[in-house]
Amino acid sequence: MRTLTVTGHGTAAAVPDTALIRVSAVHRARHLVDALAGAESARGEVVAAAGDLVVSTVNLSVWPTHEQGQQAGFEARHTLTIATGDLATANDLLSRLAQGVGVYLQVEGIDLSVRDPSAAIAKAREAAFADARSSAEHLAALTGATLGQVEAVAEGGGSAPGAPGGVVALSKADVGLQAGETSISAALTVTWSLA
Repeated sequence: MRTLTVTGHGTAAAVPDTALIRVSAVHRARHLVDALAGAESARGEVVAAAGDLVVSTVNLSVWPTHEQGQQAGFEARHTLTIATGDLATANDLLSRLAQGVGVYLQVEGIDLSVRDPSAAIAKAREAAFADARSSAEHLAALTGATLGQVEAVAEGGGSAPGAPGGVVALSKADVGLQAGETSISAALTVTWSLA
């Protein structure tokens, strides 16, 4: 039996509805113990501002700081992620963090994502299958054959990341997160028998 195998690609648009915020509580001091204590205090302010939201430690790091080639002290950095659930909550949280933590806060980034991408994934798969069928019909016609039944389907590919990140300016109370759209991708490899 002759077969033809083709990989099709499809995408579907989805609107991000959740945000994961990455922040660091940072403190510089002359002595190591003071740098750690300052970072811990700032971390406590981050946790307090987050309230009931899930806050997770990513890492804690400390290193020497230098001025004019001489060691001047230490910088302690406690990096955290905060799962905000929705964009309005993320926007409000960033405002609270800017006011509560102030100069000890660094926003490392905000990842926007789709909470339940299943509908977009289904559409992307349908588009991938249609793309594979279209290509297979064309290739089969070039060889003087027609497509028979589907013999095998294998899935590959996955979701693209959410909307591109950027620098968030916290000088305003409202940072205005905009969901935009993200693209969910799928790839299917389909094998047909040829008639």
